[in-house]
Amino acid sequence: MVRVRTEHPIVNILRKIGLPFYWLLTFTLVILSLFLSTLLKTKLPRFRFILLPCLLFVFIFMLYSVYQILFKDLPRPDKLLTRSPVLTTKIYDRNDQLLYKIYRNQNRTIVQLDDLPLSLLQATIAVEDAEFYNHHGLSLRGIVRAATTNIQTGELTGGSTITQQLIKNTLLTSEKTWRRKLQEMILAFQVEMRFSKDEILQMYLNEVSYGGSTYGIEEASWAHFNKSAKNLTLAESAFLAGLPASPTTFSPYGAHPELATERQKLVLSRMQQEGYINEEQEQQALTQQLVLFPPNIDIQAPHFVMYIKELLTQEYGERMVEEGGLEVKTSLDLNIQNHAQQIVQNEIKQLHSLHINNGAALVTNPQTGQILAMVGSADYFDLKNDGNVNVTTRLRQPGSSIKPVTYSLALASSFTAASLIPDTPISYQTPGQPTYAPHNYDNRYHGNVTLRTALGSSYNIPAVKVLSALGVNQMISQAQKMGITTWNDPSRFGLSLTLGGGDVTMIDMATVYGTLANLGNRVDLHPILEVKNYRGEILSPTPNTGSPTPVIDPKIAFIITDILADNSARQPAFGPRSWLNIANHPHVAVKTGTTTSLRDNWTIGYTPDYVVTVWVGNNDNSPMSYVASGITGASPIWNKIFTFLLANKPGKEFPKPEGLVNVEICPYTFSLSCNNCPKKTEYFLPGTEPKSHCDPAKVTETIAATQNPKPL
Repeated sequence: MVRVRTEHPIVNILRKIGLPFYWLLTFTLVILSLFLSTLLKTKLPRFRFILLPCLLFVFIFMLYSVYQILFKDLPRPDKLLTRSPVLTTKIYDRNDQLLYKIYRNQNRTIVQLDDLPLSLLQATIAVEDAEFYNHHGLSLRGIVRAATTNIQTGELTGGSTITQQLIKNTLLTSEKTWRRKLQEMILAFQVEMRFSKDEILQMYLNEVSYGGSTYGIEEASWAHFNKSAKNLTLAESAFLAGLPASPTTFSPYGAHPELATERQKLVLSRMQQEGYINEEQEQQALTQQLVLFPPNIDIQAPHFVMYIKELLTQEYGERMVEEGGLEVKTSLDLNIQNHAQQIVQNEIKQLHSLHINNGAALVTNPQTGQILAMVGSADYFDLKNDGNVNVTTRLRQPGSSIKPVTYSLALASSFTAASLIPDTPISYQTPGQPTYAPHNYDNRYHGNVTLRTALGSSYNIPAVKVLSALGVNQMISQAQKMGITTWNDPSRFGLSLTLGGGDVTMIDMATVYGTLANLGNRVDLHPILEVKNYRGEILSPTPNTGSPTPVIDPKIAFIITDILADNSARQPAFGPRSWLNIANHPHVAVKTGTTTSLRDNWTIGYTPDYVVTVWVGNNDNSPMSYVASGITGASPIWNKIFTFLLANKPGKEFPKPEGLVNVEICPYTFSLSCNNCPKKTEYFLPGTEPKSHCDPAKVTETIAATQNPKPL
């Protein structure tokens, strides 16, 4: 028969209240007892014999409670040699298809300290615990530094020695509480008494995670460099020594591989500061070209999986993600993902002659914010060309694809879709800066054009003139409301912002266009549907559907959408038949964007059910030799992805919001139409529609001038 251990109810109450409150209560009782003792000693001496047992009781109660809270469940240091197996975290798509397993590799190769290069040991000590051989489990300097951080941020982090990290990763849970931290410190003393420094360092190097399913320095060396740890160079040793602090963040295969290199530089700098290497050795190591071995892992949608893993790590911590047996259901549709990935790969292969070596695509549901596909590059496993870099989360310039933000602001500021904007030469002079003279991509001027044509055909000069009238700060505010999160320093931007002069991410752009698709309601992206622990208990507070936030007038969003879906409005620039038209689906809104330096080319389009964001370019930011929006680059990829999404589905119009005014106007004078002119339907906000009819004689004159233009 198993005896169930019960604890004193007072101890349970104290645990719920928290240890700091308990110490405050105990301290208060002691001070009160001493005060009463002094008082009774001076006035009623005979009561001292009654008070002394009370003080003794308080002292015994304090010791008992400390034992119950800190020591009763404390694991023995010998457990480092015999521990239970850990559990596997699994990431699934929306249809329960397995994308990836995150687990601890039990088939590790144990290595002896004597078999490892001295540079590896020194690198690990320099970056993780410079005082390792001088302390007894705790670093006073680390504790003071961590305490300062904790007081400033309120977060219990930092200050851990190698001994504490070994305990944290093997004997204790990952919870961040004062009780667990104190247990960690107590165990550090016990482990230091039980094992030698070299034994502790050896266990640490064999136990610590180096990312994903790679545990222990030997497995890490084979996984990253395809060699035994005993053959690591100084540069390779510094690279691996930097990973355990945050394997997901510093992973060369993760969302931000450049951080691994920055971490390596920090490790080498610490080694030089500690006297392990000299400045010449540091510089030689920095110049060594590391040859990473491609990961041999069973994974689907790798960019998306690494993106999800990073989100999980931020929420639950590294150890819980890699050992906690989480069941993660995501919004990804693996069928859409695989088709999008194949389309990107096939198209990029055909664009190499134009010096276009990479592409990315993002498919989202604007109503829920769910990510259905995330193609971060043409080939994740092409490490030679930084294929593991997830471009969907990287800063790139959006080109003209940002113009709908400008024009949504214009429609809220007295402009209409029929407003005439002069597409004529202009220059702007700002004190202390060179003259800014915008040009159209075709190096031509088109005279007076309507806002509808200016946006549909993506003319640059009208967009700059509109922004000049509205103000850069107002556009920044509008963009932030619609989903842009990267424009945090308004002083950096000028009028070129409306042509793509401010860096954005594909995720933000998908949110902006999703706002338009939702008739002005912003829904941030939510790629995780549900997270359960191994008991089946739901942990994730993330809702299945993003919460819509109204940010712009639905009537304005509809007018912008109607313009972007109007093939006649973009015909002057792209012609009647381009990759921007989806067969049998005329109600698909779309916008292109190309930076003037030819470093970024975008196509972003949407229906009420999908937003497809596509980018092509080069990770090293080198310019493409040629790209023509609507003909080459991102638009064919966008078209083929959308054609797949809408195959065998009926056309779907965008719902018209209430209050929208729809009137027939004269396409020559943009007044209310008369009998002599052809009629054109246009949408207006209430009160902005034209009030008078056109002059028939003027219309006849305009038509004649158009049919018989005068020579220049």
